Amino acid sequence: QVQLVESGGGLAQAGGSLRLSCGASGSISSIRTMGWYRQVSGQQRELVAAITRDGRSNYGDSVKGRFTVSRDNAKNMVLLEMSSLKPEDTAIYYCNADLVRTVAGTLIYNNWGQGTQVTVSS
Repeated sequence: QVQLVESGGGLAQAGGSLRLSCGASGSISSIRTMGWYRQVSGQQRELVAAITRDGRSNYGDSVKGRFTVSRDNAKNMVLLEMSSLKPEDTAIYYCNADLVRTVAGTLIYNNWGQGTQVTVSS
């Protein structure tokens, strides 16, 4: 199995910055896509940013130009640099790893971390 552990959430003021990190552990050979989603209570989980193993990234419209996603393939880590934060960025942020190939050759889809709270005050 694959475990994802997030860190870096917390409280920030509007206009400020935060950095989230997520590490994947287990018998991992490769991970196709890693990324971040967020969810506000009562709403659907939405894409924040995702990045493929070869560095292609995709962002949700509301964070384009403010957030930057990056990854370290050797460490199976994904980072999210968040700047110019807005109160509407307040949510639980979930790390996601999709299409994980294990050392044994098994493919595991759509793994989720436990989530980390980000709160932006106005």
